[in-house]
Amino acid sequence: MSDFPTHEAPTAPAQPAAATPPTGSSVAQVAGDVVRAVVREVPDKVSTDGLEERFDERWSAEGTYAFDRSATREQVFSIDTPPPTVSGSLHVGHVFSYTHTDTVARFWRMRGKEVFYPMGWDDNGLPTERRVQNYFGVRCDPSLPYVEGFEPPHEGTDGKNVKPADQVPVSRRNFIELCERLTSDDERQFEALWRRLGLSVDWAQNYQTIDATSRAASQRAFLRNLARGEAYQAEAPGLWDVTFQTAVAQAELEAREYPGFYHRVAFHRPGGGEPVHIETTRPELIPAVVALIAHPDDERYQDLFGTTVTSPLFGVEVPVLAHPAAAMDKGAGIAMCCTFGDLTDVQWWRELQLATRSVIQRDGRLSRETPAWIAGGPGEDLYTQELAGKTAFSARTAVVDALRASGDLDGEPVKTQRMTNFYEKGDKPLEIVTSRQWYIRNGGRDWSERNLKAELLARGKELDFHPDFMRVRYENWVNGLNGDWLISRQRFFGVAVPLWYPLDDAGEVDHDHPIVPSEAELPIDPTSQAPGGYDEAQRGQPGGFVGDADVMDTWATSSLSPLIVSGWERDPDLFDRVYPMDLRPQGQDIIRTWLFSTVVRSHLEKDVLPWKHAAISGWILDPDRKKMSKSKGNVVTPMDLLVEHGADAVRYWAAAARLGTDAAFEVGQMKIGRRLAIKVLNASKFALTFGVDPETGTGEIVLDPARVTVDLDRAMLAGLATVVEQATEAFEAYDHTRALEVTETYFWTFCDDYLELVKDRAYAGAAGAELADETVSARTALALALDVMLRLLAPFLPFATEEVWSWWRTGSVHRAAWPSAEPLRSAAGDADPAQLAGAGHALAALRKIKSEAKVSMRTPVLEATMAVPATLLAGVRGALDDVKGAGRVTGPLELVEATEGQGNADVQGGIVVTTSELGEPPARKPKA
Repeated sequence: MSDFPTHEAPTAPAQPAAATPPTGSSVAQVAGDVVRAVVREVPDKVSTDGLEERFDERWSAEGTYAFDRSATREQVFSIDTPPPTVSGSLHVGHVFSYTHTDTVARFWRMRGKEVFYPMGWDDNGLPTERRVQNYFGVRCDPSLPYVEGFEPPHEGTDGKNVKPADQVPVSRRNFIELCERLTSDDERQFEALWRRLGLSVDWAQNYQTIDATSRAASQRAFLRNLARGEAYQAEAPGLWDVTFQTAVAQAELEAREYPGFYHRVAFHRPGGGEPVHIETTRPELIPAVVALIAHPDDERYQDLFGTTVTSPLFGVEVPVLAHPAAAMDKGAGIAMCCTFGDLTDVQWWRELQLATRSVIQRDGRLSRETPAWIAGGPGEDLYTQELAGKTAFSARTAVVDALRASGDLDGEPVKTQRMTNFYEKGDKPLEIVTSRQWYIRNGGRDWSERNLKAELLARGKELDFHPDFMRVRYENWVNGLNGDWLISRQRFFGVAVPLWYPLDDAGEVDHDHPIVPSEAELPIDPTSQAPGGYDEAQRGQPGGFVGDADVMDTWATSSLSPLIVSGWERDPDLFDRVYPMDLRPQGQDIIRTWLFSTVVRSHLEKDVLPWKHAAISGWILDPDRKKMSKSKGNVVTPMDLLVEHGADAVRYWAAAARLGTDAAFEVGQMKIGRRLAIKVLNASKFALTFGVDPETGTGEIVLDPARVTVDLDRAMLAGLATVVEQATEAFEAYDHTRALEVTETYFWTFCDDYLELVKDRAYAGAAGAELADETVSARTALALALDVMLRLLAPFLPFATEEVWSWWRTGSVHRAAWPSAEPLRSAAGDADPAQLAGAGHALAALRKIKSEAKVSMRTPVLEATMAVPATLLAGVRGALDDVKGAGRVTGPLELVEATEGQGNADVQGGIVVTTSELGEPPARKPKA
C-alpha cells in the first residue's frame, strides 16, 4: 500500500491525548492509495517570520515530541544527548552539533520509531564555580559559617572578572546556593535558545548533573565501583592546578608552549674531579632532586652509573642511575630526577623506587618548613631565608642567583620554549604534588583481576563510529593511558565522595576503613551529614569521624548520562525501554573524556556498550580557519543569528557540514538556507493554489497516483523516488549532509524546471469546467511531489515545512511517515527520470536565446529549431507541449538530432537552439 495517505508513522505507538490534530483541517483516506486533503489558510503572502514562536507553542501544547512510554525497546530510538555545560552562553558550535543530532532524531521519528530525546544540563564542576566567582564577586571558604539570606556584592560584572583579592569569602553552603541560583537562570536561557532552534527534544525528559537524581546515581555507581575493587584511594604524585587548588586527570591536560630558560648546572663527584653538568628549566627543584638519570647506552656516563653525586648549593648526595626513558640527544643527555618536576620524574621515581623529597606544596609555593634532608647542610640558610614559602617563579630566581654566586651555573641561562602541561581551564603550568586521591580503574594501570585495557579496546571495535575514522582516536587514547582515572577534586560545587572515615583515639584518620552509606541513603553530603551510628557532635573528635571533603570530577557524573536519563535503578520500566541507547552524539575533542569514560562506566556496571552508535561532529572554524572557542574570544552568539536569519536558515548551514568534518562559520550559507525556506513556502503555495476556491479560500486536493498520466509528470515522480532512496540510505548511515544534498538539489530542479514546465498545463481549464486529464495529471503530480518533499526537508527546515503542512494536512509533518520510494515508482511506471532533465535543458536553451537578445523571458518565440542529443531527443519530444508553453513558443518548434560537436554537454545538456525568430516583447506594465 502506498504511503501517500499516511499521516502518522505507521509503526509508531499511539500518541498521548495531547497530540490530537488541530481542528479546522481534514485529510480523509478515500480508497487504496487515494487521499482527499482539504486545503485551507494558504496565505496571500508567505513569510518565515514568527514561525519559531508559533510552532514551539503548538508543539508543546500538542505533545508533538513527547515520548510514548508504551513503546517497546524495538520501537524506540534513544539518544544520549550531550548535556551542555551551564557556565555562560552557548556559542554557535553548540548550534552546529545539536542540529546534526536533531535531524537524526526527526528522521527516526518519521520512520516510525518512538524517539527518546532528553536534555540534560552539566552544571557542576570548575566552569560553574569560576563563573559564579566572577558573576557574584565571591569565593568559597569552607571554614566560614553559613549566612542566612546572604546577598552577593555583585549581580553580573559586565563580562569583567573580579580579582581574587576583591572576591568576598563565603561559606561552602552559601557558595553552592549561588551556583544553583546562577545555573538555574542559565538553563532557562539555554532552553529558550534550543526551542528557538527547533530541537525536537522531549522537555519532560531532562536532568541536571547536580540534581538529587544525578547525585544519587553518581554516588551509587561509585559505591559499586568501590565494592568491586574498581575504585580505590591512593597517596601518590599527581597533577595539580595551583590556581584552582585541585587535582587534575590525564584527560584534562592541555599541552601548551611556555617560555623558559635552560640552565647548565654542575653536580659534584664526592671525591672531586670534573663536575657532572645537567641542563634544566626548573633549577628551583634542585632541593627536591633524588637522582641523576642517563640512558643505559650512553657511553658518556658509563663510569658514573652506580656512583653518587652531590647537589649544588645543598650538598645532598644522590645516585646516578640508568633508565631507557632518558634522552641521549636532549641537553647534556643526563637529567636530574626531582620529586616532582614532570611526569617523567614520576615514572623514574616509581620504576627505580627512588626517595620522595617533595618541596612544591598544593598552593604552588615551596614548603615553609625546611626539609629534613636539607636541614643541617650547606644550603639550610639559603632555603630558610630565600626559598621557604616562595612561589616557584620567585624561588627559581633566588636559586639561579645562588648558583651564579657559587660558580655552579655554567654560563648564562638560554631562552627556550618548552611544552608544558596545563589544566585545560587553567592559566598556570601544572605542578606534581603528592596527595591522597580517589581513582577508578580504566585500563591505564596494571590490574591483577583482569586485562581491562583489552576489554575497553574490544568495546571500541564493537561501537559504530560515524565517521569511522574517529575510532582511531578512541584506540589511541586507550593505548596511551599511563594511569587510572583520577576522579576526586578538591572543589565545592560537585557530587560529594559519599564516604566518612573513622578517627582513632588519637584523632588520626583511618583511610583504610571508610564508613560506607547504604544506597537507600543516597544522595548524601558527608560534610554536613553524620554517618549511621554517629552524631554531629563526634565530627572531627577522637573516636568520632570526618567526612570526605572532596567532590567527584564532573566527568564522573557525566559519564553516567545514559544511565541517569534512562532511569537506572529508579525507573526500571523506562530503563528496559531505552537502554542500551542507540546514539551518542558529541564533539571530537571529548572522545578521550566523555565518550571513553561513559564506555568505562557502562562496561563496569552493566557489561554492555552504553549505545550502538557514536556520531562525532567536527569543529566550527572562524573566517581565518581557526577553531572557535570561548578562550580565543572568536565565538558568535547564536541567538542573534537565529533572530537575523531564522532558525531554518541557521539549521541549513549546520546540516550542510558532515560529521567529523570541520566547517567554517559562513553567513552566506545561512542566506542560502533562508532562500531555500522561503522557496519551500512559495513553491508550496503555487502547488496548492489549484486546490483553492478563490471565493471561499478553501478547496480539496485528491492525492490519487492513478491520476498522474502524463509522461513528464511521471518522470518527475520517478526522479523523486530515487531521491527518497538516496536520502533514506544516507540517514540510515548517519550522513545527514548527503540526505540534505540530494533532497535540496532535486527540490531546485523541481522548482526551476518542473514547475515552469507544467505551469500552463496546471492552470488550464475554465472555472467550474471539467478539467482535462493532462491538467489533472499536473496538479496531482504537484501535490504528490509536495507531500513527499515536505517530509524529506522536514528534518532540516522544521518550521517552513510545518507551516506548509498546516495549510492542507492534519497533525504535524514531524509525526508523518517518512516517504518511501515504492509508491512513487508505482505511480511513475516505466517513465524515465531523464525526461525531466531533457525538458529542463530544452527550456533553458530557449531562455538562453532570450537572455542573449536581452529581452524579457515572456517574449514569444515565433519559431525555432532545436538540436537535441540523441539520448534526450525522445524525452524532449514527449514533453514538447510543456516546453513550448513554458518557453512561450507560439509557432513551430522543430527538434533535430544534434550532430557531433554541436552544443556543449555541460550547458543545457548539449541542447542548442540553432535557428529562432523572436516576437515583440510584451509591453511593460506601467508603474503604480
